[in-house]
Amino acid sequence: MAGHATIEYATADGNDYPEHERTYAAFTALTKWGTISAAVVLVLMWIFLL
Repeated sequence: MAGHATIEYATADGNDYPEHERTYAAFTALTKWGTISAAVVLVLMWIFLL
């Protein structure tokens, strides 16, 4: 059987934590502003379509 060694993620090639953090920050900002935009559209529809 194959030996299953513990993977060392901190020393693995290709880990770019600053880029991961920038991507996560962009995702959370897009989610926040998308939610706010949807709420604004719904409020405007409520005001103008009643």
